[in-house]
Amino acid sequence: MRDLGQIVKAYDVRGTYPDQLDEALARDIGAAFVRVVGAAGHPVVVGHDMRPSSPSLVQAFTEGATGQGADVVVVGLVSTDALYFASGRLDAPGAMFTASHNPARYNGIKLCRAGAAPVGQDTGLADVRRLVEQGVPPFDGPPGTTTTRAVLPEYGDYLRGLVDLSASRPLTVVIDAGNGMGGLTVPVVLAGLPLTVVPLYFELDGSFPNHEANPIEPANLRDLQAAVRAHDADLGLAFDGDADRCFVVDETGGIVSPSTLTALIAARELARVPGSTVIHNLITSRAVPEVVREHGGTPVRTRVGHSFIKQVMAETGAVFGGEHSGHFYFRDFWRADSGMLAALHVLAALGETPPGTPLSSLLAAYDRYVCSGEVNSRVADPGGAATEVEARWKGQPGVTVDHLDGLTVEGDDWWFNLRPSNTEPLLRLNVEARDEPTMVRLREDVLATVRRGPS
Repeated sequence: MRDLGQIVKAYDVRGTYPDQLDEALARDIGAAFVRVVGAAGHPVVVGHDMRPSSPSLVQAFTEGATGQGADVVVVGLVSTDALYFASGRLDAPGAMFTASHNPARYNGIKLCRAGAAPVGQDTGLADVRRLVEQGVPPFDGPPGTTTTRAVLPEYGDYLRGLVDLSASRPLTVVIDAGNGMGGLTVPVVLAGLPLTVVPLYFELDGSFPNHEANPIEPANLRDLQAAVRAHDADLGLAFDGDADRCFVVDETGGIVSPSTLTALIAARELARVPGSTVIHNLITSRAVPEVVREHGGTPVRTRVGHSFIKQVMAETGAVFGGEHSGHFYFRDFWRADSGMLAALHVLAALGETPPGTPLSSLLAAYDRYVCSGEVNSRVADPGGAATEVEARWKGQPGVTVDHLDGLTVEGDDWWFNLRPSNTEPLLRLNVEARDEPTMVRLREDVLATVRRGPS
């Protein structure tokens, strides 16, 4: 029996090609996926990114899926959110071949049910793994068909219909696609809008010759920051490899927190749909629920991870959800995440301001606290270290503790969250406070306890 424990993650399949993920495994996953979602006799949408291994993996997955009776619709080179669009528009399960921000030697598969509903460990991924490891039974019926369909023009039209930039003042925007799928989708979506686009690394190249397509790492934003300043641009946008995440820098080249963007977009969506619910995960800034309440909405706090966000969005009917990792989810986009749609909101918000208004000024109302960013500590006993931290703070006056996702400790003007990694012996720390000295003092205090280990 094969053991897929190394590559079946919490939300997707991801590993190095071809030693961990190859065509034979992709074929079996395609067959198992059809079985799990009951797609025999129905369409399954399949797309891929620009990695050299993606086309052959798609071909193998397609063979496995059609061998189980599914009709595969191949949408070719797309961003992950364009694949979600196709899944939503066609009401069909989908598979996106991408390793997102991972280095070139990786590839992976993001799976969804019809209507872009998430597939994670608890919603089908564990069943796919089990079926592949045990051996997928042969299908007793006719094989499915394979067709191709171009979805990017429809995708671009749909996004522009959700966010209207037709009355925007002219803006200059530098966009770093990181040689990822944004290089294909940005020109489609932004065509005809009152924007002067300065492109960086739009050439599709899965070897990532300029920098990793991982904008959450500040080093990968340096070229964008420099170009924004050099071109006197209004803002800069950076996409990850599969373009489902978007990061923003302001007119000075300053990196904008994804929590600040979450608050901005939440305010816009609440203006459009008053009184709605907005989802935020527990490591977003306190500014997010504050802004949501100030604009008449109801904030709901969730665990970290897209499957939790999407589940709670479905349960509450939330209009929008944001994660501090740069994922933004929209009810009107089948509750799926779209970096491009988030980018359109930022462009529209700035475009609606008087000429000369800088992005930093627009965002000042949403940027209220100082955060540490995520700090990882490799420890032998993550559970024991977290217990030590809880014992250190629990019971102090004005301090509350919860365990929604790891350990969250809150005071009057600060909070921190300590979460274990799903895959490594790591603890991930996020700290936020009203001012820099408080944040630094708290961060160093928690880290000292974590890295000392259980007593």
